[in-house]
Amino acid sequence: MKKNNLLYPYKNLLHLCCILLLVLPAFLFGSCVREESYEDNAMGNFEQLWTILDQQYCFFDLKRDEYGLDWEEVHSRYRNKIVEGMPESSLFDVLGEMLAELKDGHVNLINSGNVSHYWKWYEDYPDNFNEPIQRAYLGTDYRIAGGLKYKMFPDNIGYIYYGDFSSGIGASNIDDALQYLAVCDGLIFDVRNNGGGYVTNSSKLAARFTNERVLTGYIQHKTGTGHSDFSDFVPIYLDPSNRIRWQKKVVVLTNRRSFSATNDFVNSMRLLPLVTIMGDKTGGGSGMPFSSELLNGWSVRFSSSPMVGANKDALEFGIDPDVHVAMKNTDILRGIDTIIEEARLFLKNDEKK
Repeated sequence: MKKNNLLYPYKNLLHLCCILLLVLPAFLFGSCVREESYEDNAMGNFEQLWTILDQQYCFFDLKRDEYGLDWEEVHSRYRNKIVEGMPESSLFDVLGEMLAELKDGHVNLINSGNVSHYWKWYEDYPDNFNEPIQRAYLGTDYRIAGGLKYKMFPDNIGYIYYGDFSSGIGASNIDDALQYLAVCDGLIFDVRNNGGGYVTNSSKLAARFTNERVLTGYIQHKTGTGHSDFSDFVPIYLDPSNRIRWQKKVVVLTNRRSFSATNDFVNSMRLLPLVTIMGDKTGGGSGMPFSSELLNGWSVRFSSSPMVGANKDALEFGIDPDVHVAMKNTDILRGIDTIIEEARLFLKNDEKK
């Protein structure tokens, strides 16, 4: 059968297998940690939490080299803050501060009333996104397909905004959006302020923009309790979808709050020949998360298995755009999104060549 310019097969089996490679070893190590002898008191829960991270967290070597993280020193410093009989709220705060030393948005301590978090991976960066202005660009006549919001701009450039990789997108949703926008000269795919979600949605979308199988990176999983105990690299491939595929230029818009599964999406898209990444550096978050539990019932979530790029480059600290564009204050005052406008100009100029 003759191939439609929008059709080709897609497989995601290896990506799912990589996730399974993560889950089993992490589960086994987590069980071992829980079986060690800790008392259910402030010191016992502190020691258990520190040990869970010491044996299972995946970025110690990378973060030691990047900013001098010394997990043993962290243990000594925070152990001095633990006082028997301290209120649970105070213990939670101390343990949350200790986890923040990892500078990882995937690391959280969770109890029934609170969640610790590390947000400085985006707080120290400009927003490069203005929600009221972005909503004005969408207007009131935009279309919705699952989690995708999309429309045609007057200059015949298509625009899709996807704000959450946890938002459902079925194959038919993507078909409908791409079919509707097929007459456009180019496409802007905006994932600014998308904090992540399901990696399966990342690959499901990226598969609509390639006609060939592409090596997008590698994943490792823990094989022991040492900081450097990892398996060999397992390759991750993006295979083209067997449904509608986009065949024109695409600009993906990013900012620092493009994190986790969004970082994964950008990593795949940057490798495709018709795609340009524009905006600000992404937020990173390339560790596949896993959860464990303390004796007192609190949960801890952490990065357990590292993913790297096709050149085995680190993705944890973010991905630089091909074209760096920042929002201008003068544009914001006029209700103009600098980054969207630069993307439109880029696509229109390219279309004229």
